[in-house]
Amino acid sequence: MWMDFGIKDLVDVLLCAFFLYQTYKLMRNSGTLAIFSGVVSFIVVWILVSQVLGMRLMGTILDKFINVGFLVLVILFQDEIRRFLVALGSHRGWKFLEKLFAKRNHDKDSEGKFIAPVVLACMNMAKKKTGALICIQQDVDLTIYEHTGEMFNADVNARLIENIFFKNSPLHDGAMIIADNHIKAAGCILPVAQTAQLPKEMGLRHRSGLGMSLETDAIVIIVSEERGKISVAHNGKIEVNVTAEELQQILAREKEVTNYC
Repeated sequence: MWMDFGIKDLVDVLLCAFFLYQTYKLMRNSGTLAIFSGVVSFIVVWILVSQVLGMRLMGTILDKFINVGFLVLVILFQDEIRRFLVALGSHRGWKFLEKLFAKRNHDKDSEGKFIAPVVLACMNMAKKKTGALICIQQDVDLTIYEHTGEMFNADVNARLIENIFFKNSPLHDGAMIIADNHIKAAGCILPVAQTAQLPKEMGLRHRSGLGMSLETDAIVIIVSEERGKISVAHNGKIEVNVTAEELQQILAREKEVTNYC
């Protein structure tokens, strides 16, 4: 039996293990791990009853549930499935294909020029306890979120960012989206994370920032209006009490990784 185990079987096992691990991680981050565990438990019971013990009546009943199980799973995990496909399609590992079939002309001098004004604006707003929510596009296109707010095309400027998030500004409650070193939109509506893992002192801005980081690979900067602290959400995780130096390092590191890939 082991003599028939070849390279193809090894790849098959590794791919299956990778898929199960990614599914587990996705369910854990989205707070639906209990539902996923219940589905796995049901499949184990079905295998024992139908395949191992050979119980015909219970096996027949469970077979009917299994037949419609795929449709039920799609309904239950539609958000998680969409999130997984977005993450898979936007993975930086695929960028070598883009380099093979398309030429991209980058202005090296302009790469990352938004970092300094964004950091400066965030520090000034934190001192004044001005709430802000800034999304910086990575690989996943954010055009669909841009259309939920007021769209414009402006250079990234610290004074402009502060004016947009000024308390009396009509756009201060929404999110700003920065892409290609330009401010693309402001006053945008972001998806709100439905997880209960956030501390109570974190309000709607933090939940929106975390929700955006779960839906896309964007870097989301949150400035707390109550505490005057800066947080950064990325890849479904949120880092609180970020200093100016740490924020600059995070933005520079992610920009370097994006350019390298």
